[in-house]
Amino acid sequence: MQISIWEKESFYAPKDVIIIGSGLVGLWSAYYIKKQNPKWSVAIVDRGIIPTGASTRNAGFACFGSVTELQEDFTKMGEDKTLELVSMRFQGLQRIRKVLDEKLIDFELCGGYEMIASDNDPGVEALEETMATVNKKLKSAVKTSQTFKLSDKKISDFGFQHVAHLVENKMEGYLHSGKLCQALLQLVQSMGITVFNGVEITRYEKILGKIVLYTNQDIRFTTGKLLICTNAFAKELLPSIEIIPARGQVLVTSAIQDLKLNGTFHFDEGYYYFRNIGNRVLLGGARNKAFDAERTTTMTTTDTIQKELERFLSKYILPGKEYAITDRWSGIMGMGAEKMPVVKEITTDIYCAVRMSGMGVALAPIVGEKVANMMMG
Repeated sequence: MQISIWEKESFYAPKDVIIIGSGLVGLWSAYYIKKQNPKWSVAIVDRGIIPTGASTRNAGFACFGSVTELQEDFTKMGEDKTLELVSMRFQGLQRIRKVLDEKLIDFELCGGYEMIASDNDPGVEALEETMATVNKKLKSAVKTSQTFKLSDKKISDFGFQHVAHLVENKMEGYLHSGKLCQALLQLVQSMGITVFNGVEITRYEKILGKIVLYTNQDIRFTTGKLLICTNAFAKELLPSIEIIPARGQVLVTSAIQDLKLNGTFHFDEGYYYFRNIGNRVLLGGARNKAFDAERTTTMTTTDTIQKELERFLSKYILPGKEYAITDRWSGIMGMGAEKMPVVKEITTDIYCAVRMSGMGVALAPIVGEKVANMMMG
């Protein structure tokens, strides 16, 4: 395909910054880069028609971690790193509400809960002790002395069975992931950022002080700075980076008459998660039942995980209820040996912001601002 002079001097003109990946991290990064440098020409390139890794395929949680998950993080990562990560997630959630209209993205501070099963009950005393310890540690990160509290009275209100305890966190909520990405896309486009969809960057190289990006089409891009925000798929362009893909599978039920639950719910250190979407239930997770099989970038569902989700749904969440499964899908998260995102300069003028460890909704605004500041230097 031959390019016209008009196209060459507008859409395909050399850019100051090109971002690969139009998911949440790519969009928030574009927002902060352009906000801090209004005169810079910025473009986003994505191989999908829409963002399809995890940004529009998650559960729509606005959360920063459950008690058992954070307790495990304190043990594995240490107190300083865990608190830094929680602080980033917490600030990110506040930033979403500050920059975007809550109604536009269906954001609701409905409250979050962790469900403790009867067959894994540590006892009230031990649970209270754990909550007190975690609450004390979290005070500096979330600015409150009681993040978590016991709400066992709500177990019957929500209609759960085989559940011993509910731990409540009033600072969490949910949102509409698709509407969040749409709102951010419209915001960055209104700032003058160009977005190219359906274009895959196959490789890049530095030529005479510029970065040339080669694509799967008869076009090339040239940029002064490059930012890679492809999360779980980052190894395709950055083979040396430490990142492990993790597939998260989800199902959604039909409308359920007199559905009682409202909020976001975690179970088993966050490996299971569910919420209501109106009077339907969205349930995802269970990859800890097949870790090796779920370390993949293949975006399909499997009988193993879907049957486990259905078992969990009927046993704990909707016992005795009639419903059908109307939707099933999967998304690909980026994991690593630790949960801290990788935000760094790879080589001169080439940066990455990847590995959100399943918390991209909350982390993306802060990560985007951090890498924007880095690129100004």
